Amino acid sequence: MKAPTCQLYLISPLDVGGDFPARLAKALGAGPVAAFQFRVKGLDQHEAVRLAEPLQAICAAHDVAFIVNDDVALAKRLDADGVHLGQGDGDPKEARRILGPDMQIGVTCHASRHLAMEAGEAGADYVAFGAFFPTTTKAVEHQADPEILTWWQGMFELPCVAIGGITVDNAPALIEAGADFLAVSAGVWAHPEGPGAAVRAFASLLGDQPAG
Repeated sequence: MKAPTCQLYLISPLDVGGDFPARLAKALGAGPVAAFQFRVKGLDQHEAVRLAEPLQAICAAHDVAFIVNDDVALAKRLDADGVHLGQGDGDPKEARRILGPDMQIGVTCHASRHLAMEAGEAGADYVAFGAFFPTTTKAVEHQADPEILTWWQGMFELPCVAIGGITVDNAPALIEAGADFLAVSAGVWAHPEGPGAAVRAFASLLGDQPAG
């Protein structure tokens, strides 16, 4: 049986330039974070690498997995810890062939049990469900119910990630439902007291879970 613990999975804002490396370091230093997803859009690979490398180094210093969103080639070039694939971003089997056996591969499954089972069969290391709440990060096309997390936990050993509009205030329902990870973006980066305060608040929330 898996211990009922849930961990924080940070997703970058789209703008990771400027003072963002310092904000990331502050966030990762404030409490436990399992993974950080590098999510930028519309950049050529050279520019993406330039922005990713300092963030990857900060993650390594804090023992946080560095996951690349949507781009298998970039994940390979950076020798990242993983890649996260949307439904239009390629096949997990093909990604595994390119990236090898050790890289984590996650797959967005929206609110679909069928897509999640397909991802598991294709060799994904985790599945992501959402959006659970309204989000400013992207348009919500698929509304998920926390019950899907409970169903998944009862059927499969593969970890599940909850994503979409998650904040400290609404996270308890997802933890209770069985999320292994909470994927949070604006809930940390747009927190009124700053990302460090947000991570500390999540740490307090996640630290209160039953163990074993």
